Amino acid sequence: MELIIIGLILVLMVEVYVFTRTRKYRDVRQISMLVDTSVLMDGRVVDLAETGFLLGQVIVPKSVLAELQLLADGSDHVKRERARLGMDAVKKLKDLLGSSFTLLQDGAAPRGVDEALIRLAKETDSAILTLDYNLNKVAQVEGVRVLNINELAKSIRMLYLPGAVVTIALVQKGQGADQAVGYLDDGTMIVVEQAKKYVGQTKQVEIIRSLQTDAGKMMFAKLVPIPGNGGGTKNGSPKKPFGGNRRARQEQPNEVAQPKQSRPRQAAQKPAANRATRSHPHTNGTSTPRRGSKTTPAQHEAELIRLVQDQ
Repeated sequence: MELIIIGLILVLMVEVYVFTRTRKYRDVRQISMLVDTSVLMDGRVVDLAETGFLLGQVIVPKSVLAELQLLADGSDHVKRERARLGMDAVKKLKDLLGSSFTLLQDGAAPRGVDEALIRLAKETDSAILTLDYNLNKVAQVEGVRVLNINELAKSIRMLYLPGAVVTIALVQKGQGADQAVGYLDDGTMIVVEQAKKYVGQTKQVEIIRSLQTDAGKMMFAKLVPIPGNGGGTKNGSPKKPFGGNRRARQEQPNEVAQPKQSRPRQAAQKPAANRATRSHPHTNGTSTPRRGSKTTPAQHEAELIRLVQDQ
């Protein structure tokens, strides 16, 4: 009798264990998402699948696949190429996800793929994976959960881009000969060139470039020059020599200013003949029109008559 009771207890414990494990597995499997056409044409969903961030069931409705085929057969070259990439993405998702991928037979979508996705999301209690702004807004109004890859990329992007100026504390030497290393608040490492002698100080640096690796992200920067240092002005130009200021000009000898005062007198002593208008050799001192000046036909005829009379 005791053996029977012990056996029943063991069987009950096994059933409870199996039921609990299956229930947890079903909770994970119930997380499902409907993939929109825009996501497949974008292509980044394949990268998410390769990294393992697509959890649960990924569902591609047949109406979405039909829309991709329609765009691939269209006349627009850009949409045709992107649609073909989307069809390749469907195949890659199927190969990567295996049993987590489902091609759903939802029939035709006479009112559009967007409305069909919203209807399916309500029926299957699924989220919509999309990049379409309008579908995103409509789905939120309908109470459907939306997953947007652009919002994901925005949330994990780098806070500082090349050209940004930040203030960091240089805490240690870098691997290079003159490098120093500092860290941002989120733990991002910044390698600063020509800053080894400033280790232990806080400096302003300008981000030059960023590098994203599997181990994390790091940035390279250079020191921001302080205005006025190194014998330069704010713009970095050298200071003017001592002789260029006002005091130096006042201390110059009087001989330097003497030629400037004598020039008007010399010009006044020039004979007036040099300033007289040149006359034509055949006109007995009569002036001729300047070169390049415009004359009327009557003036030209009068000049010819005067020349004939002088001869």
